[in-house]
Amino acid sequence: MTRSKNSVPIEADVLVQAAEVIKCLGHPLRLRLLEALETGEKTVTQLQEHSGANQAAVSQQLATLRAHSIVDNRRDGAHVYYRITEPKVTSILNCIRARDLR
Repeated sequence: MTRSKNSVPIEADVLVQAAEVIKCLGHPLRLRLLEALETGEKTVTQLQEHSGANQAAVSQQLATLRAHSIVDNRRDGAHVYYRITEPKVTSILNCIRARDLR
């Protein structure tokens, strides 16, 4: 594979950061949760309904996404709302959608 004439080598620190994000996204439930969050904030209960996963699994995966600064949350009374904070997530999900791996 050859690089196009206009491409610039990616800096080492950018590659390290990208690899960490990609590694974090490399889990089907995390991708499903992010897909649900593309349309806006959701509670754990809403994410459970979207994904079909139990509360413990959803919370565990959200904690991983938070630890990698891909999502964040806010509390409103008894409810905690999650949202995407990494702007490149939608582009990554669109790349996955564009490539049917079946």
